[in-house]
Amino acid sequence: MSVIASLSGRRRVPFALVTCLLSFTVFWAAQRAAHVSMIDLMVYRAEGATVRAGGDLYALRATADHLPTTYPPFAALLFTPLTLLDTALLRMLATAGNLALLVVFVRLSLKLVGHARVETAWWVAAPAVWCEPVWTTLRYGQVNLLLAALVLWDLTRRPAGGYDRWTGAGLGLAAAVKLTPALFPVLLLVTGVVAHLRGGDGGPWLRHARGAATAFAGATLVAAVALPYDSWRFWTDMVVRTNRVGHAEDTANQALRGVLARLLHTGDPGALWIACAAMSAALGLAVAVRAELRGRRAWAVCACAATALLISPVSWTHHWVWCVPLVLRLWTARLRVAALGTSIVFCSYAPWWVPHGTGRPELHQNFGELMLSALYGCAGALFLVAAWTTLPGHGRDRAPVRPSQRSRTA
Repeated sequence: MSVIASLSGRRRVPFALVTCLLSFTVFWAAQRAAHVSMIDLMVYRAEGATVRAGGDLYALRATADHLPTTYPPFAALLFTPLTLLDTALLRMLATAGNLALLVVFVRLSLKLVGHARVETAWWVAAPAVWCEPVWTTLRYGQVNLLLAALVLWDLTRRPAGGYDRWTGAGLGLAAAVKLTPALFPVLLLVTGVVAHLRGGDGGPWLRHARGAATAFAGATLVAAVALPYDSWRFWTDMVVRTNRVGHAEDTANQALRGVLARLLHTGDPGALWIACAAMSAALGLAVAVRAELRGRRAWAVCACAATALLISPVSWTHHWVWCVPLVLRLWTARLRVAALGTSIVFCSYAPWWVPHGTGRPELHQNFGELMLSALYGCAGALFLVAAWTTLPGHGRDRAPVRPSQRSRTA
């Protein structure tokens, strides 16, 4: 019987792999049939070309849609190799790379929630590629899966002694490319400070945050040396110009700012958004810190991701690839109804059911359209509620556990 079980176990991995590859093949064919433009990838390529030509990075308007540069200058440095490939080959490699990154991201998400079986990653990746954030990430040729994988790689590593030269590198580099992941080092910093104030050992969290800050500062300094003018412009001006990215009320914007803009029928929710974002940041970080102090890193990481997406000025639908670990966390916590409901939300493509496009129709949505175009933000907020209520009962937190000593249970 043990031999039969072993043989069947060996067959599970190839069968899961074949199923995943079949799903990816159909997905690739569907994307080709849809004639996806991979427009963001073309913007990245234009940024790399501008760097090589010594042009003004933040005066760039790329593609027929005249899209601007919105990332920090370090990202543009990383995009320079894209100019060495013709667009057809670049699109093919970007699609293949993103599909591979999806598997890595799923594998790391499963590691985060305490499930290490190899075939499970293939089974999860097969349907995950069809959820709207992942579809749109590949449709546009975006870097979301790469950045999310960097974050999870960093936060699921367990080096000997709890700290090595690479601790924090993934977080710092991800934040140097795109600012949204910067909330994860903040989570580590606040956790370490709170642990220290309560008489515990906050050192591991503080060292991790310091490593992330060092990697971020190093990458930013490299960009400043290579691109001094562009770096000065970005950090003194462009970083606060949130309207350069697009209209706040666009249905694709699933951040709080987008929800409020559509709700209030205005392109600038102003002070109300700032107040709501500040309150959401405080509450979301409180949930994440509480989870981290109680040794529930999976809840902490997912809560931090949901908070970052909610408080960012713009969180396009493709930024919500974090729905993958959110659903896995809910499912493995036996919150099956919540997991299924969240899966339906992110596989429904509901934000695109409402009028959108030219003429800014999102400023005139009715109640039903407002609900559909707020589903991702609502799912993120409800996840934070689930995280708070699922953690052990109220009262004094138990003694902080060193990250290196955590069990594989989440």
